Formats: sequence, C-alpha cells, structure tokens
Amino acid sequence: MDTYWQSDGQLPHLVNIQFHKRTNISQIYIYTDYKLDESYTPSRISIRSGTNFNDLQELQVIDLTEPNGWVQIPIKDGNVKSLRTFMLQIAVISNHQNGRDTHMRQIRVHAPCGGESKHYPLELFGKFGTVDFQKFATIR
Repeated sequence: MDTYWQSDGQLPHLVNIQFHKRTNISQIYIYTDYKLDESYTPSRISIRSGTNFNDLQELQVIDLTEPNGWVQIPIKDGNVKSLRTFMLQIAVISNHQNGRDTHMRQIRVHAPCGGESKHYPLELFGKFGTVDFQKFATIR
C-alpha cells in the first residue's frame, strides 16, 4: 500500500471514529508496515470507546513488535462478544525507535456477522483489487 494516514506533533496521536447511532463493533484491523515506516510504526496502541469525547473509556492496550501487515484487534465489552458504541478512538501511545510521528496505512472496523459469533475476514472472499473497489478502499 502506497498511501497512509500520517500524524505529526506530540504523542498520543488520535484517530476518532464517530457513528450516527450505536453501532456493534467486533474487530478492528490496522495495516502497518515496519519495513517501510520504521520509526513511524506504532508500537503501543490504545483502543477507547464511549458516547463522546468526554466519557471515553479504555478497552485495551496493544503492544506491537515490528508489525507487518494486518493487525487484528478483537473488541469485547466484558463477557459480551461485541461492543455497542457511538465513538471509537484509536490512540497511538508510542512508536518504534522512540519515533515522534506516526503512519497507519489502513484501518478497518468490522461489525459482527448476523447469527452466531462467526467472523468472516475479507481475505476469504479474495482480493478486492479492481479499480472500482480501490476507489473506495480508504477514507481521506
């Protein structure tokens, strides 16, 4: 992937995702490439959830060691298999090699599939590489 989301300045770097209504979230995928980004690659990420900026609560903290490719982050609310929320926040707490700026090449937020807790990653359906699919692959 040639494009990426970049943030500069002081840590933490924040990605805020707001939904119009409460939305079920089961997984977050983050695409990183340590070989290309080196010190720009996140090494510690915090996932937070709430109804707005004022009541965000930390769900989990993930430590990454030279990640390359999709990093899967399962989201759970206690014993429940998915989380219902108005807002997600992905916070990059630290980068590899004490880097200051950060790159994230892609972020995917998955909702649970209907029925039981079956997960169907997009990789099972083949590569979505046509021009029509690539036009909508990222949000800028």
